[in-house]
Amino acid sequence: MLAANTIWGLMSPIAKIVMAGGVVTPLVVTDLRIFGAMVMFWVVSFFMKHEHVASADMVRLFGASLLAIVLNQGSFIFGVSLTSPGDASIITTSMPLWAMVLAAFFLKEPVTGKKVMGIAAGACGALLLILGSSQQAAAHGGENHILGDLLVLMAQLSYALYLVLFKNFVGKYSLVTIMKWMFTYAFVCLLPFSYRDLMATDWLALDGAAILSLCYIVAFATFLSYLLIVVGQKSLRPTVAGMYNYVQPVVACAVAIALGLDSFNVVKGVAVVLIFAGVYLVTMSKSRAEMPE
Repeated sequence: MLAANTIWGLMSPIAKIVMAGGVVTPLVVTDLRIFGAMVMFWVVSFFMKHEHVASADMVRLFGASLLAIVLNQGSFIFGVSLTSPGDASIITTSMPLWAMVLAAFFLKEPVTGKKVMGIAAGACGALLLILGSSQQAAAHGGENHILGDLLVLMAQLSYALYLVLFKNFVGKYSLVTIMKWMFTYAFVCLLPFSYRDLMATDWLALDGAAILSLCYIVAFATFLSYLLIVVGQKSLRPTVAGMYNYVQPVVACAVAIALGLDSFNVVKGVAVVLIFAGVYLVTMSKSRAEMPE
């Protein structure tokens, strides 16, 4: 989960390189992510032993695809286009809270003091980083910021719901089998919304930096990171898995400082300490199996 969220944290500045020229839209980038990862998972599956998936589980995989990819990525992209980047970044800190509440409701995981303290510490640290790095962006709203904020919130809720509802299911099949079908479903679902943008894109206008950035987004920020997410989902409780979401603003901030786009200060140092302290507290909290009868 740490590796996957580090990769996603790097994706933010890299995606800006791709979209800075205006050649590709966010929807096209999303479609390329899903299509590229789908092809890579299918190619890998040809070199593995064939795994039969029951019809009922194909339906479950479709549901997992809707929550983890279609609603998560689709709602976020449309939401960001309507609201401010600052608002969107702040709302993303709600995901671990949703994971804790949903895990308590569906999996009967206990809501312990350590979990609450950990999520609060991580959220405070993430907010300090976000507000400190994007005050100017947060001051500018989008075309319909209320709808945009709701869509970004829906993206966090759908991903948290995926972590909770499919916690036990992902161990039934291999990682590649699960991912190839999830991304296939996602590609079919999103294509009707993105094909116009795909057809209108001037692919020859992409420069070398944009092409390399797209390769990173597809190969690392989608193919590899989603494999890692399933590994983490199999091994960790949903609340713990969700807490690693707070690593993304840390990585994005570190990259901005390294590139000279931001500067390090005491507030950022405190924020990083709070985030990792929060992750530690939630990781150390007791699971349902560890609670006394």
